[in-house]
Amino acid sequence: MTQRFQFDIHATDGKARTGIISTPRGDIRTPAFMPVGTAATVKAMMPESVRATGADILLGNTYHLMLRPTAERIAKLGGLHKFMNWDRPILTDSGGFQVMSLAELRKLTEEGVTFKSHIDGSKHMLSPERSMEIQRLLGSDIVMCFDECPALPADRARINESMQMSMRWAARSREAFGDRPGHALFGIQQGGLEQDMRAESATALTKIGFDGYAVGGLAVGEGQEAMFGCLDYAPEQLPQDKPRYLMGVGKPDDIVGAVERGIDMFDCVLPSRSGRTGQAFTRRGVVNVKNARHMDDPRPLDEDCTCPCCSQYSRAYLSHVFRAQEMISSMLVTWHNLHYYQELMAGLRAAIAAGDLAGFVKTFHETRALGDIEPL
Repeated sequence: MTQRFQFDIHATDGKARTGIISTPRGDIRTPAFMPVGTAATVKAMMPESVRATGADILLGNTYHLMLRPTAERIAKLGGLHKFMNWDRPILTDSGGFQVMSLAELRKLTEEGVTFKSHIDGSKHMLSPERSMEIQRLLGSDIVMCFDECPALPADRARINESMQMSMRWAARSREAFGDRPGHALFGIQQGGLEQDMRAESATALTKIGFDGYAVGGLAVGEGQEAMFGCLDYAPEQLPQDKPRYLMGVGKPDDIVGAVERGIDMFDCVLPSRSGRTGQAFTRRGVVNVKNARHMDDPRPLDEDCTCPCCSQYSRAYLSHVFRAQEMISSMLVTWHNLHYYQELMAGLRAAIAAGDLAGFVKTFHETRALGDIEPL
């Protein structure tokens, strides 16, 4: 790989931007939504089906893959792309968030985090250097620096202590990453909901120098109003000519509001996780296909949707297969949800390019407010 990672902004509308992230494995159209392939698979989906929804890039999870099947095993088998049969870009997170939220008996020091696996209790150490090594073994195209993410709410002293350590870890991540042509390293802004700490974090990251920047530490329980309040200033504190990634977000209206505030990249388990529980995202809001009202309904989830679920199956069928606990239930609604998310991103990109984001957002909210179609 000799092609360098590159980001070109093609159009803006207010704070919103649309453009292309160029990588050796293909272009990523922004604003972009990354389906989450936690353990080298987007649950209930074939890789070619994920691509068919319009996804340009997937997210892989460093914490889960380092524990099972291990990064070393994946490297021996040809890297994550070959292992999971996905030949387009992959972003891997650093593992820090999962260590804090999933691991048992963890101990945090300046060196890194020691923890016991939630799978089998085995002991592990994750540091900036080890995180970079794991992500190099996986072969991901976009690598995230190792950071600590405290749960909100937290007091200023705790947030500042965490942010300062994350910036020291960012510098170590940058050093350990080295020069890898064709691969990118993103820094992660921290600072909770404190504007001055966000600014200090952005300054530190910019001084170190990264290929892209994430707004971290949000969508951790603070609520949409507080998140949007932070996004009113946080993205603008980061370099204008680099991609901005809001980690772990989110619901469709979260994404629309974040795009309005200048975010370029998103990831969330919501469309796939909801698909497995019968929650379908439509233009008119969320539909629970397990509700009794759908049992005799021959209509699709969304008459304007072109996904295989909506074009070939009825609400009555979806209701039946969920009640019968058939695997196809998760497959169909997950496909629909991922299609909906990618269609939403395509609509946002087109609206920004046309200079009509405000009109798109108005229609988006008005249509969702209608609620689901009337029962038969």
